[in-house]
Amino acid sequence: MAVNFTAIDFETANSSSASACSVGLVKVRDGQVVDKVGWLIRPPFGHDSFNEWNIRIHGIMAADVADALLWSEQLPELVAFADGDMLVAHNAGFDMGVITAACAASQIETPSLSYLCSLQVARKTYNLDSYRLPVAAMAAGFDDFDHHNALADAEACAAIIVHAARRHDASDLAELSSITSARIGAIGAVADRERAKSIPKLAS
Repeated sequence: MAVNFTAIDFETANSSSASACSVGLVKVRDGQVVDKVGWLIRPPFGHDSFNEWNIRIHGIMAADVADALLWSEQLPELVAFADGDMLVAHNAGFDMGVITAACAASQIETPSLSYLCSLQVARKTYNLDSYRLPVAAMAAGFDDFDHHNALADAEACAAIIVHAARRHDASDLAELSSITSARIGAIGAVADRERAKSIPKLAS
């Protein structure tokens, strides 16, 4: 089973998508976790206030990220870890929105990345009352984890995709996407090119 990808999860300091304060990354090769890493992020200026509600959710405070690298400084490490992989995230629109917004706030280019949403995959794989990450992860046999810890959430997301691929007998993420009708999306220059292709050309 050539199921290769990098799962990703962000926590944010406030309601701004640009306010990433931690990230978790899990690399999967042939359906097995082979590497994982997580770190704190100092959000871009103007998006760096910590909301009490968010602190209650993930426990990260401004003091915790005071010495962390800024988004602009640590993005190359994130991209290097992914190393061209398709990214997977639970409710991926949120996490891809974090990357796009944090890059915009930092005045740097958004990297070209493709992604698949484990939430969409879970909805076509399990029959559950809720498809929130802890519930979907439990259906995949991954439970009792530290929800809202970015690395733990990325591990849970990875477990859902691996289990779903086995359940659907999908040989890779492209086939899993096709079977579950979970669209493969993109951000960055590759997404811009796809959007440009879809715009009808005016007749000359």
